[in-house]
Amino acid sequence: MLSLLRTRRWLSFTAVVIIVIIAFGLLSRWQWSRAEEKQVLNSSMVSARDQDPITPANAATEWTPVRITGSYDITNEVVVRKRPQETVNGFWVMTPLNSADGTVWVNRGWLRADGNATTYPDVPSAPAGEVTVTGLWRDWQQARTTSGLPPGMISDVDPDVLPVPTPLDGFVQLTESQPEQTGLAGTQLPEIDDVQNISYAVQWILFAVVCIGGWFFFLRREAREDSRKSAQED
Repeated sequence: MLSLLRTRRWLSFTAVVIIVIIAFGLLSRWQWSRAEEKQVLNSSMVSARDQDPITPANAATEWTPVRITGSYDITNEVVVRKRPQETVNGFWVMTPLNSADGTVWVNRGWLRADGNATTYPDVPSAPAGEVTVTGLWRDWQQARTTSGLPPGMISDVDPDVLPVPTPLDGFVQLTESQPEQTGLAGTQLPEIDDVQNISYAVQWILFAVVCIGGWFFFLRREAREDSRKSAQED
């Protein structure tokens, strides 16, 4: 077998196998790191939600429970397109809340899309007068596009595309309202599932093992054939 490994053909084949194994190893490592990131995020979400509600002005970590009182400014309300829940397309309804801490943007909930994603929906009215909102603190998003959308519709919750500025570094995802609001479903929390990433990581490792096994199998088979030919010639 050692003599075979010295040939140009087997040197080239071995180099290709080594490169493939390294690539599989890097892909497996990347999937493991993605799984670890999701585990950290899930842990952060759980620990943050266990806290008592604070004012949005004091919220420094995403998913922290917050509570604030104010009145909705429905004249500047917007909807965020392409926000599916349970495989159904819909919108987030974003309404600014005027409070003692300034304007706070509130994701009041989810609304099913009855038309297409560029048709402004019929949004249920927000509660009038003083409202106390309890929810989870969320970080800003980055808008993917603003072109071709009707007035009052945005692609992501980006402060640069919201019609009213806010002094805060995020928005509230409503979980409870006093008085209660009607017509909107609650916005679902993201599902943090690391099982798929772990599965992919293991698969890439198995592929690397198969490559090693295949390399050894073909090397051994060719060495046996060469030995058989040599014996026949003798």
